Amino acid sequence: MTYVIAEPCVDLQDKACIDECPVDCIYEGPRMLYIQPDECVDCGACEPVCPVEAIYYEDDVPAEFAAYTKVNAEFFDSIGSPGGASGHGVADADHPRVAGLPAQAPA
Repeated sequence: MTYVIAEPCVDLQDKACIDECPVDCIYEGPRMLYIQPDECVDCGACEPVCPVEAIYYEDDVPAEFAAYTKVNAEFFDSIGSPGGASGHGVADADHPRVAGLPAQAPA
């Protein structure tokens, strides 16, 4: 099991969850953050600090955001498991589902 970041994160750029993650498994795309499922240790530290409640335990993802479990995993198809986001930097592109969304207004 793992945690999943869903659509409310798109264009937010808050990153409080990155600071809380003890295993550095939250990676940054141009518009959204993603959790590397193989690196996540299910500690849940990221969930309560998200200002828009975009982070869910995999079994608790609301139906409207169910596709984001796959989106988070597929984001890593090309980069694999780098072993820590801090040394990786911002990815060149988001998952196609995220990239295709209209720009979100800041909250």
